[in-house]
Amino acid sequence: MSDLIIVESPSKAKTLKNYLGKGYDVIASKGHVRDLPAARLSVDIQNDFAPKYAVVKGKEKLVKELQEAVRKSDRVYLATDPDREGEAISWHLATLLGLDLNENNRVTFNEITKTGVRNGMAAPRKVDLDLVNAQQARRILDRLVGYKLSPFVSQKIRRGLSAGRVQSVAVRMICDREDEIRAFVPQEYWTIEGKFLDGRRVINAQFYGDETGKIDLANEAETDAVLARMEPYTFAVSSVKKGTKKINPLPPFITSTMQQEAAKKLGFRTERTMQIAQQLYEGIELGSRGAVGLITYMRTDSMRVSDEARYAAAALIGSMFGDRYVPDKPNYYKSRANAQDGHEAIRPSDVNLTPDTVKSFLTGEQYKLYDLIWKRFIASQMTAGVQSTIKLEIKGSEPGIDDVYVIFRANGHEMKFDGCTRVYDLGEGKDALLPTDLKENDPLKTREISKEQHFTQPPARYTEQSLIKALEENGVGRPSTYATIISTIVKREYILRKNKQLIPTELGEAISKLLKETFPKIVNTKFTAQMETGLDRVGEGEEDYVELLHTFYDDFEKTLKKVKDDMKDVKIQLQEDQTDIPCEKCGRMMVVKIGRFGKFLACPGYPECKNTKPYVVDTEAACPKCGGKVIEKRSKRGYKFYGCDRWPDCDFVTWDKPTNKTCPQCGKALFKGKGGVLSCLAEGCGYSRKEKSKK
Repeated sequence: MSDLIIVESPSKAKTLKNYLGKGYDVIASKGHVRDLPAARLSVDIQNDFAPKYAVVKGKEKLVKELQEAVRKSDRVYLATDPDREGEAISWHLATLLGLDLNENNRVTFNEITKTGVRNGMAAPRKVDLDLVNAQQARRILDRLVGYKLSPFVSQKIRRGLSAGRVQSVAVRMICDREDEIRAFVPQEYWTIEGKFLDGRRVINAQFYGDETGKIDLANEAETDAVLARMEPYTFAVSSVKKGTKKINPLPPFITSTMQQEAAKKLGFRTERTMQIAQQLYEGIELGSRGAVGLITYMRTDSMRVSDEARYAAAALIGSMFGDRYVPDKPNYYKSRANAQDGHEAIRPSDVNLTPDTVKSFLTGEQYKLYDLIWKRFIASQMTAGVQSTIKLEIKGSEPGIDDVYVIFRANGHEMKFDGCTRVYDLGEGKDALLPTDLKENDPLKTREISKEQHFTQPPARYTEQSLIKALEENGVGRPSTYATIISTIVKREYILRKNKQLIPTELGEAISKLLKETFPKIVNTKFTAQMETGLDRVGEGEEDYVELLHTFYDDFEKTLKKVKDDMKDVKIQLQEDQTDIPCEKCGRMMVVKIGRFGKFLACPGYPECKNTKPYVVDTEAACPKCGGKVIEKRSKRGYKFYGCDRWPDCDFVTWDKPTNKTCPQCGKALFKGKGGVLSCLAEGCGYSRKEKSKK
């Protein structure tokens, strides 16, 4: 018999086996084994919100295998991820497998390395029921909102919609930003730039003002008046200020900053970033070394770093770059006020495993993210960079008249010591070099003075990067949930991604407006942040989770009842659901509806007119078999495929997507299949080619 360790994922199990050796058996639960069944509410509201859990569908066989493994083991350790979700999975496993919750059978690994695993196994503890209750409270809250609010939204707008507790706030933030953009009125303003010569050196400076102070130029007339005034002026340096500026290193990554930087520098979507980070944490096969966890746990909002990791980083920095890149005192970073300090910041588990050392074992995406994490951590432990700065003030006036003048200003800097920027680009931009030997009263020749019109710009639409930052600043959700929030609202088609921007759809705006008018608390950022704080307090044992649920639900239920009564006869019709297809029976323009089997067309005159007809999406491609229209269809399981609209007279069907390209051999439509291959599906043609990728 041996000791049994239960983890979530097979890859994590494989890495652990590499470190534990004989005497241990490691099995993966493959995520949650027990949850609230989706077919019903599964929460007994009258009995203090008692959850009604059941084994996840399809995992019955796995549970039996786990039960058999437990029966054959001397001792069982629950080694799921070290966060609320992982704690809840351990609790569910213990309950299902009949383990003693008073026993020290819970182990956690901040990093899956030899040291991390040894430390974790040396400190088993009881399952933390406070963390479990925090997870249960979140799960129940989300279920209550989803099951009570979604039918209301579906009834008022469109069948099959859903409204999530935190997702609805994110949609509102994106919709509010769109409203700001629409309401924005551009304001005109002008700038004046001067190009001055000191010998052959050109100095670019911006007009600041005159003897009365700063001047803002609102229109061309004001700008021309200033330019006319300057025509007889001569210019000279009136002030030279030199200094130095420290370029301090950025702190190591937490979940949110890793997601933001991966989006900004690597173009990764949030969900993909978390998937890759999970792979790096759970372990990568490094040849003869076996499976090694390359980074610490990736769901964290703490900036704490262990002393061991600091010393290792300092030693590596000294050997790679020299002692002057190692600070005299270690760099410490303060976490946000509401941060959970259960884990370290995200860092490489072994700094000596440089990105180039492991590159051959990683996929392209894994390498890019590991390189980003490694460089960010190493730079966080380095000395600050140093810039020399110079500020010039240039004065223009008529000879002999000193009390009437104009001022131009120019700033420049030059890197004197790169420090942390040698490893990690802090986005300082290129150095704007200015002559450092200029002195007060040095005369300057005027090369050119030009004007330029500008208009103020509306607020930028959210990107994944800026939305994560806004969610974090407003205390909405937690870093571990951001990826799910964004992927959910995009999947539900409340939000579109376009050129990295997040744009609300008409459907998203309709839902957001409805919820703002009827359930203002649900989509209020401050209220949602208060709920997050409450969940944190439950996790810390400072608040009872049943009381938290009552605080939320009792008021929510009253509001829901009132809103249903007030809006009993209200129905919101979306423009996108309206068509130009007339009803054959009454002449009204038909609208798009969604039923059990997908979209269909219906007469808006119901119940007077009950006419319906199939909803057809024309792909504008001609059938290669008979010349009819190729239309989009859905299988019984909801999968998209394509077929001829003349069915059953024509039986052409395909999974390949129709395109607007034509076959160079026979002139018929080309279809796009797996791997981006364009093929002609006309019988006897056989033409195909790999579609060229867009650079």
